[in-house]
Amino acid sequence: MTAPSRRQRRPLHTILPALAIIAALTIGIAATASSAKPDATISHDEAYNRNLTIFNALTRELEENYVDSIRTDEAFEAAIRGMLATVDPYTEYYSYDDKETLTRLTTGSYGGIGSYIQGRDGNTYISEPIVGSPAMKAGLLPGDRILRVDSVDVVGMSSDQTTRLLKGQPGTDVRVTVERPYPRENEDSILTFTLTREKVSEPSVPWSGVIKGDIGYIKLDQFVESSADDVKNALEGFRDNPNVKYVVLDLRGNGGGLVESAISILGNFLPKGTEVLRTRGKRAAEEKIYKTQSNPILPDIPLAVMIDGGSASASEITAGALQDLDRAVLVGTQSFGKGLVQGTRMLPYNALLKVTLAKYYIPSGRLIQALDYSQRNPDGSVARTPDSLTNVYHTAHGREVRDGGGLKPDSIVEWENASALIYGLVVGNHVFDYATRYVATHPAPESPDEISISDDDYEDFVNSIDAATFKYDKLCNQILDQLRRTAESEGYLNDEVKASIDALEKQLDHDLKTDLHSKRPQIENYLTEEIAARYFPGNGRTRRELLSDPGIEVVEKIFRTPGLYESILSAPDSKTKPKK
Repeated sequence: MTAPSRRQRRPLHTILPALAIIAALTIGIAATASSAKPDATISHDEAYNRNLTIFNALTRELEENYVDSIRTDEAFEAAIRGMLATVDPYTEYYSYDDKETLTRLTTGSYGGIGSYIQGRDGNTYISEPIVGSPAMKAGLLPGDRILRVDSVDVVGMSSDQTTRLLKGQPGTDVRVTVERPYPRENEDSILTFTLTREKVSEPSVPWSGVIKGDIGYIKLDQFVESSADDVKNALEGFRDNPNVKYVVLDLRGNGGGLVESAISILGNFLPKGTEVLRTRGKRAAEEKIYKTQSNPILPDIPLAVMIDGGSASASEITAGALQDLDRAVLVGTQSFGKGLVQGTRMLPYNALLKVTLAKYYIPSGRLIQALDYSQRNPDGSVARTPDSLTNVYHTAHGREVRDGGGLKPDSIVEWENASALIYGLVVGNHVFDYATRYVATHPAPESPDEISISDDDYEDFVNSIDAATFKYDKLCNQILDQLRRTAESEGYLNDEVKASIDALEKQLDHDLKTDLHSKRPQIENYLTEEIAARYFPGNGRTRRELLSDPGIEVVEKIFRTPGLYESILSAPDSKTKPKK
């Protein structure tokens, strides 16, 4: 149906919510319309068919009789989104225009110039060109502000709109005009590049190498079609290196991806034919068992897997199977807790639905899903499963593990919480902007390890921040404000109490420069990591982060303390104290 164009259109916000609510009825929620049977006795199939009929009739009546024309595409898409909001957040609808997004998530590739970008203040900036991409080969740099794409002025556009202009079929050309904040010698500040778009692949393993002399380290950022080969290549390099005695697989911040990639990666560490996963769908016949398909590359090498709250889905399948089979020590913080598997279904007119098809169970038999979307609170929210309601399962050696709420590491890493000051520096792009200037005015080091911030450099950074415009919430001030309000509401805020709170507030109130200097060690870490990403694209940030990574320190202690690794993975009744 196409809405007539000559009629005045009703404001979109007045009609979309109604259609969204009606659409929600199609999943079987009882309708309030009259029926031959009471709602309590109507079957699920009858309710579904009845509500679908109501929805079709309602949309037809609106189209034929409503005084103004309806924005059909937008209205129906909003209705679809409204219906999907009643299930889980992983079931998503992709129109024909959105399908490239899903392709990128599953393959790690897309057609374009190959650069991460960021939007702020109505402008779009080059954030980080991907190694080997058209953007990098052409010479685009982090910090370049995009002014035009072909003949389109993009200043004031959203970064999403600019991204759509930059993407396109591989082999086609695009002209990009940028403003460079710190031009090189004999270089204009306004530069125009002609790039030929390519099929760009985002690396799933940004860096792998040997750290601490004998630890093979692999940073895996996503589970896409190339991930298994990327991990395999790294492991084969470790196998052929006589210095490597241990391996670390870093899954922190890895939100998952393809289940098949996880199974293939597990095959590098476990005997061929090992069951590592079961998925169970709506019907009993839909249970599927996954087993490793290859002979392991490193079947016996001591292995640590690093996880955190950003590790989800395929990351949890990988880490959970290795934990349940006592093949690896898990190090870090509790994982996200996503035990649901999605698949894709084609829809008419080249649309697509990514839908949750099953729940997955790792070798101990546990489901680690943290949120039960079928049991919602009256306000529609979903509560996390409390630890008291989780169940105990056992690993291959008899160690206790629990379902629900994600994976709990065998060794917890204590992280220093980022202060409001540091959060403001990073989110406000002060660290990013300073790194842009630093790289333009300093010679390149030979490795990320050699990057250092001198006293003059740090003072330059401090002076680059305008205290009048930089705002951040100081926790002490928040607590004092709350104390003042509470004392007033309870009748205790007399002159003496008020004077005491004011005096304490004055003692705790430091100016911005004082705070920047007191937090220098933590801020320097962020600065050097951002600078390393500029000098060593693709892997510099990761390599620099490892120099001050408390998780790596914990892993190293587990590997190097005699008997500690074996003790963590051993049966409860056979544990012995590790030798000092």
